[in-house]
Amino acid sequence: MSNIGSLQGILQNFVVTNPGVEGAAIVTPDGLPLASVLPSQMDEERTAAMSAAMLSLGERIGKELTRGSIDRIFVQGDRGYAVLTSCGEEAMLLTLASAEVKQGVLFLEIKQLSKTVETAMKASPSFSLT
Repeated sequence: MSNIGSLQGILQNFVVTNPGVEGAAIVTPDGLPLASVLPSQMDEERTAAMSAAMLSLGERIGKELTRGSIDRIFVQGDRGYAVLTSCGEEAMLLTLASAEVKQGVLFLEIKQLSKTVETAMKASPSFSLT
């Protein structure tokens, strides 16, 4: 399996095995998509760019309001959630979930997935973006 294929498989498994999770994407801090399993109406490149913008703004807010380093950026709408978390220094995980999902369970699953993605990227030197 290719490196991107392995990330794609990790995301596919996450979306399929977690009820209420509607999509997920792994993107670079610069807004480039690495892998995604998104709803069909969502554009992968646009979603990745918005994720980078969320990260940049979230980090600035954290700094300006003296909240420290950001653990996650959480957007709640009437139709669900978007959660952006770090997967190490070279990637971020965006998770989309329905409004019915239990937040505590979602955050736990996201934390575990973030570690899995970070480990997979460290294990493959070709993922290095620097």
